[in-house]
Formats: sequence, C-alpha cells, structure tokens
Amino acid sequence: MQLRRQLGIVLLIGALVFAWAGEALVARAQGGPVVRIAYFYRDDCPHCITIIQDVLAPMQEQYGDQLQIKMVQFHDPNQPSGLDPARYEMLLRAEDMLGVPPERRGIPTLVIGGQALIGEEEIRQQLPCLLETCLAEEGTSWPEIPGLEAIPVWGSGSPNPSSNPQPEGGLEELEELEPCGEDEPVCPSGGASIWAAYFYQVGCQECNRVESDIQYLRSRYPQLMVEEFNIYESVDLAKWLAERAGRKEDLHTPALFIGDDALIGEEEITPQNVEALIQKYESTGTRKVWAEFDSQAVQLPEVMTVAVAGLVDGLNPCAFATLIFFISYLTFVGQKGRAVLAVGSAFTLGVFVAYTLVGIGLWRLLSQLPFLTTVGQWVIGFTALLCAVLAGLSFRDYLKARRGRVEDMALVMPQVLRQRAHAVIRRASNVRVFALAAFPVGVVISLLELVCTGQIYLPTIIFVMSVPGLQAQATLFLLLYNLMFILPLTVVFVLVYFGTSSLELGLFLRRHAAAVKLGTALLFAVLAAWLTISIVA
Repeated sequence: MQLRRQLGIVLLIGALVFAWAGEALVARAQGGPVVRIAYFYRDDCPHCITIIQDVLAPMQEQYGDQLQIKMVQFHDPNQPSGLDPARYEMLLRAEDMLGVPPERRGIPTLVIGGQALIGEEEIRQQLPCLLETCLAEEGTSWPEIPGLEAIPVWGSGSPNPSSNPQPEGGLEELEELEPCGEDEPVCPSGGASIWAAYFYQVGCQECNRVESDIQYLRSRYPQLMVEEFNIYESVDLAKWLAERAGRKEDLHTPALFIGDDALIGEEEITPQNVEALIQKYESTGTRKVWAEFDSQAVQLPEVMTVAVAGLVDGLNPCAFATLIFFISYLTFVGQKGRAVLAVGSAFTLGVFVAYTLVGIGLWRLLSQLPFLTTVGQWVIGFTALLCAVLAGLSFRDYLKARRGRVEDMALVMPQVLRQRAHAVIRRASNVRVFALAAFPVGVVISLLELVCTGQIYLPTIIFVMSVPGLQAQATLFLLLYNLMFILPLTVVFVLVYFGTSSLELGLFLRRHAAAVKLGTALLFAVLAAWLTISIVA
C-alpha cells in the first residue's frame, strides 16, 4: 500500500514537470521572451563571416523567433572609399552610447542587452551565456541606435548578410563625396588637400578597425589623402616621421602622420582625433612631408662596415682551410689550367648562391620580429653582447696565432663538420665532369661552414636591420656582403691557375692567420659598439 502511494507521488511529480516543460516550450515557440541583437561587420572580414556561419546561424536555428538579429554590413566596394558612411556611423554611435573605450573598438561588434561584444573570440565565448541570461530576464529591446529601425531583421525577408542595402530612413542620409585626385592641390569641394601617411602591420587589414576609420573619414572629407606603408618595408621612414613629430620613443603600429602631428596606436587613431587634425589643417592643407625622406642616404662608414665584414668572413681561417683542401684535391686528381678556372667558377658560384639565399632567409625571418618594440631592442642587445664575446674570443685566437698555435684557436670549424666537408669533396672528384659537381659542392660546403662563418654573417644582418636607411636596401647589402665574401675565393682560384700550389696557400694562411683574427676581433668590436649605440640612441 505504501509502495503504491510512493509510486503515485513519483508519477504525479513527473507529470507536473513534463507539463511545465511542455508549457515552456510552447511559450518559447509562441511569443515568449525575445532577444534582439545588432551585428556590425564587414563582408570581406573572415572573422566576421566565421561568426555568422559558426555562431549566429546555429543560434538562429536553435532559438527561432526568440532571437532576432539585424545585420549591419558597412563595407561597400561601390563607394569611392570602400565603405558605407551611414552604416559605419551607426557603429560609431553605438560605441559612443555604450561607452566603448578606443582601445577596445574592433570588428566585428555585436550589441546585445546594453552590452558590446567585440571580436571573434569574445563573441564566441560570451554570447551563448549572455543570450540565455537575457531570455531568462524577459528578453531585450532593440538598441536605441539611430537608423537601426531601417535595417530588416535577418531571416525575415532580409537580404543575404553579405549584401549591403541602403537604410531607407531614420538616420540622416550621408552622401559620400568623391575623394580628391592625388595630383589635385585643391579639392573640387574647396578644401586644400590634406596628406597623411598610415603605417600598418601585416595581418588582416579588413578586420583592422583603424583601416575602417580611415575609410569612413575619407568618405566625409574628400580632401584627406592617405598613403599606406607596410611597417616592415618602410620602418626607416616611420622612424624618420616619428622623430620629426617628437614621437620616436613610443613608435608602434598603427601610426598616422598628418602635417607636423602624429597619432600612434588604436587608442589615438579615432575618428574624433583624426577629424580634429583635419579641421586644424583644413584651410592650409598639408603636403607629403615624407617625400623629403631620402632612403638612399646611406653613409660611407655603414657601407664600408658591411663590405669589410664580408671580406673578413671570406678570409676566415676555418673557411680558408677547407678551400685549401679543395684545391689540393684538384691538384691530386689532375685538374689544371682552364679546368681549375671552370671548377673554381662553379664552386664560387655555388657558395655565393647558397650564402645569398641563407641571408635572404635570415632577413625574412628576423623582419617578422617587432624591432620597434622592447622585444626588438632585446634582440639587438643580445646580438651586441654576442659580438662583444666573439670579439674577445677572436682576440684570444689572435694571440694564439701570433705564437704559432693556430691549431689551438677557439673559433674554428668543428672537426666533425670539417671531415664531412672533405668527404663531400672526395665524392665529387669521382664525377667525370668535375666542373658540374663543383656547384653543388660549393652549396654544401658553404652550408657546413655556416657554423663558423655565420658568426659574422648573422650579426651583420642584424646590424643592417638596426641602422635607419639600410633596411630599404637590404638585398643590395646582402649582395655586397657576399660579393666581398667570395672575393678571396676568386683570387685564390686565379692564383692557382697561374701556378700557386696548395702548399704555398697553406703557408700564406698560417703566416697571416693572426692578422685575420685581429681584423675579426676589431670587426666584432665595431658591431658591438654600433648596436649598443643604436639601443641607447
């Protein structure tokens, strides 16, 4: 009897719970709480489209009529500036209404329940929970953004999110003016041309909020002319403009230079701040001040430093010793006269190509480091310290070589790599046409020697990156370095052609090893001092 009573109570509770859940589902399907969202985005922004496909579309399917979304897409390639100013101004007003600080602004931006979720990660993480909270609190109304009432609800006969219909009312229509031409000192609208230099970092420019701000301002002020620069390709110009504006110490991207003024960072480059500068220069206009920058103005000492570094590296005893072994093997297998020149030319070309490609690779790798920030200064500082240590070791090797103890020097090619280099040369000598094998031999030998010769190569590349005026001509300096590096090779093969033996070359190396080591020590000392000064300055 008691068991029946307990079973009846359980069934009754289950029925009540089931009925309550059914009523909740019916309420949700028949006009329950509704959450309303405004989503601001660009259709050329991958993060924005990902949010639509992976977050908003599944939520719309899950919640049905309880979720209403208005898509405000403001990219418009049909406009001269590439942006719909009326729709973008809706985003600006929403941010102002919600008190979004300048450094938080971004794309995409989602407005729900009086809050702004900014960026793909924040929307993914916070929207699901926030949506449930809003549903539990009887839903939300549409944000009070002028012009939003003209945007149709997504899915209720509205166009695809990637389209860009014009609002039909509410927000005062903003007519975009045709921007001035680059050669027009005075715009048709009557204002003088205002030139600005914008420096950006490689990445998603469509998602960059500053980029959209600039497009919006160009639509409102046709006299604003903006020239864009990749900071990695124009860092010297950016430093020059920052120093001119008195902002050298805090230079980073994004950065905008107008006249004598600079706005640096997303917290400074806002429509309000840029508009204030436009109004400041509205009557006088501004010129391309960066046209005065001479990227070719490289001082002779800097050129000489790179040239001497390449020459000293080419005279490096560890590289020279392998070359002497190569020549002695040429003599052993009977290579003479023009055959020596043919083999030597192919070998030298292989070394030049390999070293140049390695240099370009190191340059590309190092150029990804933020040299304008503290990290870059640490890299330069570490390199300066390394050069100082190598200067000390090279001077100690100089003292040993001066006493005739060449074999006791510290900065030499490891025995294992030396044996591998010799093995490569022996195998190549078995090829019928030795000149054909000499090119790949030069490539392999140069790569094996990098552990020794790279001690000068890498600091020299970082030196070039640290000196304003040299970065824009990095490839030319790499070619100069490597031409000087193979100069000793070329001279040696010419001497062998005229009868100089490997024994005589070995005696020459032993006799002048001390001088080469002293030159290497001085070179490292100069690089260490120069890099240290670049940090302090």
